[in-house]
Amino acid sequence: MPSLDFTKLKTYPLASRRSKVSHGAFARVGKKGASFREFYESLPEILAAKDFRAIVRAIVEAHRRKQTVLWMFGAHVIKVGLSPLLIHLLRKRVVTAIALNGAGAIHDFELSYMGSTSEDVAAALADGSFGMAEETHRLLNQAIRDGAKRNLGLGQAVGSMIIKQKMPYRNLSLLATCEELDVPATVHVALGTDIIHQQSTADGAAIGQTSLADFRRLAGVVSGLGGGGVVGNLGSAVILPEVFLKAVSISRNLGHTVKDFTAFDFDMIRHYRPHENVLKRPTLLGGSGFAVTGHHELLIPLLVQAIIEEL
Repeated sequence: MPSLDFTKLKTYPLASRRSKVSHGAFARVGKKGASFREFYESLPEILAAKDFRAIVRAIVEAHRRKQTVLWMFGAHVIKVGLSPLLIHLLRKRVVTAIALNGAGAIHDFELSYMGSTSEDVAAALADGSFGMAEETHRLLNQAIRDGAKRNLGLGQAVGSMIIKQKMPYRNLSLLATCEELDVPATVHVALGTDIIHQQSTADGAAIGQTSLADFRRLAGVVSGLGGGGVVGNLGSAVILPEVFLKAVSISRNLGHTVKDFTAFDFDMIRHYRPHENVLKRPTLLGGSGFAVTGHHELLIPLLVQAIIEEL
């Protein structure tokens, strides 16, 4: 078979082509001692940096219009020291609701109790001492049992216990802060996944009752996302994306117009469920979904400071 004649290829003027990148969107070199705003404005208007700005704008606009801003996150966000930043946004009423997994509630409690958390799992697993801290299971499981008797959700049960017990570091607790501010803080548990479940003090009925109450409360939060709200998934690969999807379905089934909102996902790697259940499927009727990949201890401080600058 003869070679093709490349001299007959059709070409066109470069200037007539639509290019995706222009020098006007390039990053700018910052000066020494520049402010955060100068740094933020020097970022390129391309790919993740462009999406990051869109997320900031959506949150700021939702705050100005007093719309729902829901942040869902796993325990890692708490373990890398970001609670003070989230608490700041809660107190400013920028974030109007939070949702945690069960491990998030555990680390939140331990921080309030002694100002530290996160055991060395590998070392403790070797001798069977992993998850055996006495105060953690005793106080949390008691709070959950008491919460069930009072018909509270799990998040409110733990937050109110932290306040009542006057934990020395309660200023670091997201759940206590939300209880103080009357902000929805829900905890969504998979039985057997948390260290407090491996103790005789665990009451499956109470855990199920309080976590189900929180699921119903979260559905109420999600019902208000439409028309400019924002939902962020920060590091939950399975539990919270699954819970969120069901809450969207319930809200729509009951007649709430949950569309035209912004969804974003921050995580170190991209996962199937956050992409499908937070960013894609819920926004098919209208809205935007953004995924920004990176470490929480870098991305979230950048996001919070950018929001502060724009408020």
